[in-house]
Amino acid sequence: MARTILALGTLLPAEMEALERDFNVIRLSKEADPEASLQEHRNDIVGIITSPMKKANRHLIEALPNLEIISQFGVGVDNIDLQAAKERHIVVTNTPDLVTNDTADIALSLLLSCARRTVEGDAYVRVGHWVNGPMPHGVTLTGKTVGIVGLGRIGQAVARRASGFDMNVIYYGRHEKPEFSYSYYPDLMKLAEDSDFMILTVSGGPETRHLVNADVLKALGPEGFLINVARGSVVDEEALLIALSNKEIAGAGLDVFENEPHVPEALYTMDNVVLLPHIGTLTLETRTKMGQLVLENLQAHFNGEPLKTPVVV
Repeated sequence: MARTILALGTLLPAEMEALERDFNVIRLSKEADPEASLQEHRNDIVGIITSPMKKANRHLIEALPNLEIISQFGVGVDNIDLQAAKERHIVVTNTPDLVTNDTADIALSLLLSCARRTVEGDAYVRVGHWVNGPMPHGVTLTGKTVGIVGLGRIGQAVARRASGFDMNVIYYGRHEKPEFSYSYYPDLMKLAEDSDFMILTVSGGPETRHLVNADVLKALGPEGFLINVARGSVVDEEALLIALSNKEIAGAGLDVFENEPHVPEALYTMDNVVLLPHIGTLTLETRTKMGQLVLENLQAHFNGEPLKTPVVV
């Protein structure tokens, strides 16, 4: 009998078809009564597929007595209650490395969009304003300083790209990484003060919740831009709204938000903000590879083989 997998999120069609060939898949989003379906199959479910915007919380984990594995379609795992998984000896996997380059590309895309006002420029042409004169000036990148918060895989990829634009790279993190020549800042406030662009690539979770608060934004200053491709929880969103409204910072490029997919309506009317719907990894190539890795982790677990990309819990 095929094992039962609860799909909180979804994979691309080819990978989803492969999943359904090998497993009995319950897609809660397609169930008329998700709670009733969950109760009906609670004893059968041995695995979960989830993604950053789908919660695998303690309540769900404890409701599935035979759960063995949670396979994350993404790199961050702050949507999963790791402590609850650890208590039950449930293994967790994710899809690291695969997301690095695409997410770094989006970070630079947001940086360019904020500095050179490309999104605004597109609208300027489309609505016919160009005939009335030039749009406001943008900001030169060459020689500016990028402060990276979290020099992990994605932060390193962002640093390489920013260096290619002849920008000065500095970084903040829990520990200095002497293998890199970039200047290390143990003080986030000081990094914000010295940054023209502050890019967030740090992991989400309780340890980094509201790491960027009103004081950090004030230190970034009226000529500084905030770019977030990490997690919405890293930024105090209310403080950011105030800082943007009062022009305490120059602008922001946001791919993530605190309550996705819900975005504060106040951001919609701000011309110093670029908004994206969490598309850091949204390319056909990367999402295909991510889905394949999710399947490989499931197969490895149920075949008694070493997991491809386990998360230490």
